[in-house]
Amino acid sequence: MRILCLNCGSSSLKYLLYDWTNKKIMSSGLVERVTVGGSFIKHETPGHESVKIEKDCPDHKAAINLVMDTLMNPEFGVIKSLSEISAVGHRVVHGGEKFAKSVIITDEVLNEIKEIADLAPLHNPPNIMGIEAAKAVMPEIPHMAIMDTAWHQSMFDFVYLYAVPHKWYEKFGVRRYGFHGTSFLYNAKRAAVLLGKNPFECNLIICHIGNGASINAVKNGVSYDTSMGFTPLEGLIMGTRSGDMDPAIGYYMMEKKGCTGPEMANILNKKCGVLGITEKFTDRRDIEVAAERGDLRCQLAINMEGYRIKKYIGAYAAALGRVDAVIFTAGVGEMGNPIREAATSGLENLGIVLDKEKNNAAMTRNGESCISAENSQVKIFVIPTDEEIVFVEDVVALLENRYDEHTKFEYTFQKPGYRNSLRDEDLKRQLKKKPWLAKALISLPEGVTV
Repeated sequence: MRILCLNCGSSSLKYLLYDWTNKKIMSSGLVERVTVGGSFIKHETPGHESVKIEKDCPDHKAAINLVMDTLMNPEFGVIKSLSEISAVGHRVVHGGEKFAKSVIITDEVLNEIKEIADLAPLHNPPNIMGIEAAKAVMPEIPHMAIMDTAWHQSMFDFVYLYAVPHKWYEKFGVRRYGFHGTSFLYNAKRAAVLLGKNPFECNLIICHIGNGASINAVKNGVSYDTSMGFTPLEGLIMGTRSGDMDPAIGYYMMEKKGCTGPEMANILNKKCGVLGITEKFTDRRDIEVAAERGDLRCQLAINMEGYRIKKYIGAYAAALGRVDAVIFTAGVGEMGNPIREAATSGLENLGIVLDKEKNNAAMTRNGESCISAENSQVKIFVIPTDEEIVFVEDVVALLENRYDEHTKFEYTFQKPGYRNSLRDEDLKRQLKKKPWLAKALISLPEGVTV
């Protein structure tokens, strides 16, 4: 059984082909700069060097066709025909109140996803385009939607409700939904393994920091609170999203600028965040380089983003009462050591103490690291997220009619001996060039000594 996972972002397409029968990754990759020009695919296969192909992808259908052609390439592909694929799992950011679990995509399900697309304007539309494009290319096999919001269905009403007229919730579903659910699920299960604890005895604060960013308070192994809300706009400072702000600012600036509601929503979603602060960059790597060269706006962006994360860590520590670990994950969380330092500095009174040397060494997306100091009461982990393996396991469970919420079955990646073969291969190559990465790594690939 071979499962293809597709994760369509606004300008990217991540994919993974997984051999479930043999429990191994066949290939994975990323198409970048979809719709914006200069598109390319980076294709990886265990045991082989990665392949990069430049090809323009004006839309997500073109990106999916590029992925299919690459998977079937006679030189570096891994399958001979699309008939070898058993099912496709698609990421859908917002499931609203309708979808509390992953589902098989029917015409009715797809229409319902379309009806709530305006709740996640940066993500649901490309998710839908990806589903439609993939179904057009592979119409005979089942397609499943993996909902980011499903993980957070365990939140209590006093956590997810807003202090607005209650009829807004009853009639229109206005409430906190939370996002990045597959990432949080993966990280919660992996953190329990690293702690050597039952996952349902763990209290965690998981910081998913990327272009989109949110924090999740996990209490006894399930989602308790999260920073994103009704839409992915609330919470942390992000690449282009404002995060928390006085809602009156939007109305005030609409009057000053003479813009409409949809225009203001577009500004808050696409022109704020670190882009709004720096007026140049959304990529934190560019911001870090410019900050080191003395760019005051970029220094400000790092300080503001780190401070916002720190405030949430403090708030969630209070909400949880006991914290076993703070986890950083996703692109910036995994590679942005200045942000991690800014977010954890001064939290010693909460038992959270960063080891700066280990933090600077934890610069790989292929291995799990511990960056807390020896005297830290709370562990600080950097865990490379793996949303695609969650997709795979949900899809297989749906195919086998045994799918249920995460509290009722065990994922393979929550077993102590679990290894990601593709990442291990990459990590071996990285360690040859950068042996200092081992200073923070919790474990090394089999056969590697440093």
